[in-house]
Amino acid sequence: MRVRHKPWAADKLAEYPNYVVTDPTTLRGKWAQSFPQEGPIHIEVGSGKGQFIVGMAKQHPEINFIGIELQTSVAVMALDKIIEAELPNVKLLNTDGGLISDYFSEGEVDRVYLNFSDPWPKSRHEKRRLTSAAFLENYQQILKPNGEVHFKTDNQGLFEYSLVSFSKFGMELDQVWLDLHQSEFEGNVRTEYEEKFAAKGQRIYRVEAHFKAE
Repeated sequence: MRVRHKPWAADKLAEYPNYVVTDPTTLRGKWAQSFPQEGPIHIEVGSGKGQFIVGMAKQHPEINFIGIELQTSVAVMALDKIIEAELPNVKLLNTDGGLISDYFSEGEVDRVYLNFSDPWPKSRHEKRRLTSAAFLENYQQILKPNGEVHFKTDNQGLFEYSLVSFSKFGMELDQVWLDLHQSEFEGNVRTEYEEKFAAKGQRIYRVEAHFKAE
């Protein structure tokens, strides 16, 4: 995602500690206490401009959501949406999603969302894909037993790769949508990318999978 650099973005993120956690390692194992209400913890790796995480938080006030976005100039746009909606059940991390095992303790998270991740199509970049084995290992570590991963994309190649990656890792595929917007799926919250691709008539793929409890 390319956006114009916002030199003031980091300062604005720092002004809202109630929404933006600047050092997530300090809350490792304590995330439940950081929210005003008890509830499951769902995280989105690569939350972009925040449309999905904010929409989900509005739709599910009983769940606590954490959006992770590396690009500061993008994360501040997500913050604007959170501020406007005045949502107590959303927090934002402006950090690298590849380090989530440093931010969350074992079994602390109930669900991971991956939406329209960079496909990294070249074979030499496979390890950068958010559904590669290295990332799945991190998700499994922080998720509760039978914890879920929900993945959405417009990229057929990445979707097929992800289904294979999940299966090879020993995950169980619960539901698969080959054309989400033409299905009977209810409660779908669209991302900015999703709206853009859907307007062009592109098919949206989705899968729900979980790690089997040992």
